[in-house]
Amino acid sequence: MNAPLTRVLLKIFSAGFYRVHAGILFFLFLVLFGLVEPSQVIGYHISLMLAFITSPAMMAVVFGIWLLYTLKGWHYVTGQLFAVQQSFLFYSSTSYTKSKQLISWAMVQATINLPVLAYAGVSCGVAVRHHYYLAAIAIVLYLVFIICLSSWFYVRMVNRLIDGSKQSFLIKIIAKWKKPYFSLYIYHVLDKLKLTYLITKALSYLIINGVFLLFADVSHDIRVAGIAVLAIAMAHAIVIFEERKFEETFLIFSRNLPYSRFKLFYSFAAVYLLLLLPEGVWLFTRFSPLMAVGLFAFGISVTLLYHSFLYLFGLNMDKYMQWVPGMFVLIFWLIMFKLIWVIVPLILLIGFLIFYNNYYQVPIVVKGEEK
Repeated sequence: MNAPLTRVLLKIFSAGFYRVHAGILFFLFLVLFGLVEPSQVIGYHISLMLAFITSPAMMAVVFGIWLLYTLKGWHYVTGQLFAVQQSFLFYSSTSYTKSKQLISWAMVQATINLPVLAYAGVSCGVAVRHHYYLAAIAIVLYLVFIICLSSWFYVRMVNRLIDGSKQSFLIKIIAKWKKPYFSLYIYHVLDKLKLTYLITKALSYLIINGVFLLFADVSHDIRVAGIAVLAIAMAHAIVIFEERKFEETFLIFSRNLPYSRFKLFYSFAAVYLLLLLPEGVWLFTRFSPLMAVGLFAFGISVTLLYHSFLYLFGLNMDKYMQWVPGMFVLIFWLIMFKLIWVIVPLILLIGFLIFYNNYYQVPIVVKGEEK
């Protein structure tokens, strides 16, 4: 009976998740299966599976990675759930019973977690084949737990009534503070997008550790650091999109203020500098000051480029998420050819030119169509 609801949710959230993350999922696939000789792939992954099946510590690490992937799904779904075009769900989906909603949202999360479920399924088969039955049961129970937890979380979000008269504790504290233009979105993140931001930071932590573990033998190669920073910038794609939505929703009046486009572009750079500050601290603890500054500038330049794309076609998530992975792949190969220091000023220049030429000509997007 809840098949219509399931179909709608799968089309909006599951299909959208894979469109958004196609680039990074393809990159992870290449990392997992492209770094080993084809004749050794099966043996290599069976060895990895046996390693985490037989070691509680390794199993905890793998479970942690699967949890971070699930949190990334939460990140995307919650970001989309509160988009204006999805507001109908708060009225239509809640007409179903809670049990039917739970089933539909569980299907959504299971579909999002398909890569994890596929790898876990093979791991269970390996565990049973080698008589590690408890490990297989633990894997199954853990996956059921995180899918059920995700379903409960989504149902709670959809059914929660929002009282607009209530202010968060943070807003009450900072009500009388002076707030420069560039800081407004930072306050918005700390007030309304805390979960999105925390999940993004958790994903960044996973990317940092994952990339440097995978390339441990060449961890001092600047290309490895560049790939990690590029992946971190891509992980912030939703945060960047939310910034543009915040600008169009609450700061549309700013186009009438006497701010030059150069000053506005500089203010957006300040926004992403603050948002990427945790990753910047990590860069300065791992690399020399000069290299850390260069890598940090590279990360900010990529986020500004992604930000500028949204002036080309407005708040069109579909187009945006086609450009983001596309530019990820292009910049990835430029990094592999050791051109990272060449492309930093180039990316900044391209981003600024797109911003400068389109800031006052942002297309209106209605139901995914430009006008």
